[in-house]
Amino acid sequence: MIRHIEFAKLRNFRDIGGYATQDGRTVRWQRLYRADSLGWLAGDDLTTFRTLRVRTVIDLRHGFEVEERGRVPEAEGQFYQNLPIEGRRWSLSPYDERIGVARYLADRYLEVTEDGVGNLRIALETIAQAANAPVVIHCAAGKDRTGVLAALVLSLAGVSEDDIVADYALTGLATEHFIADWRERHPDSPMWPGFGLAPAEAMRFFLTDLTARHGSVETYVTRILQVSPATIAEMRAHLLTEPISKG
Repeated sequence: MIRHIEFAKLRNFRDIGGYATQDGRTVRWQRLYRADSLGWLAGDDLTTFRTLRVRTVIDLRHGFEVEERGRVPEAEGQFYQNLPIEGRRWSLSPYDERIGVARYLADRYLEVTEDGVGNLRIALETIAQAANAPVVIHCAAGKDRTGVLAALVLSLAGVSEDDIVADYALTGLATEHFIADWRERHPDSPMWPGFGLAPAEAMRFFLTDLTARHGSVETYVTRILQVSPATIAEMRAHLLTEPISKG
């Protein structure tokens, strides 16, 4: 199966299927995608997107981002949710180059788990329903906000931390494109040294810290987000293949 799906304008659209779980199953392909902004879809890109037969789009951006940069083009039968999960706007003032980009990003991701509780719950409940698949989750770059939600889903599915970290780090393949696009739009502005980066350590720090705070990712999801165990079971049932028989 193909993980990265090629578009002319989108830089970071990929399937998050194919990862093995700890109970011997596999995340199904063509059920859940992650992406950068779908507001860029037009022409041949839109045709490619529609061949995926996406039923649900979860847009994690702020409302003002949607207004300024557009949303996925409407399509009959397609369900669109705008679920901002970032509360505190990012400030570069906490960034210290001695600590590094990965630590800075991980701290911002932890803020999302504090500020985005309501919409993270809705997003997970939406993904859990088989009738909503295939689902695309996206933000602006498909890196940070999308990375947090994708990590929660993969963790609930039983995917190993190493694979979750590796999936996050795949965004690094798009970093040069992100930087080139940004410089084209802002030729005279200084660029933050961490712009577009997705260091594996950022996701590792985030998962380690979230577990330290709550005991496990699943405990965070059930106690803080108030997602029921039945919903998590429903998510696993349709996102995962059947277990391999040992008989």
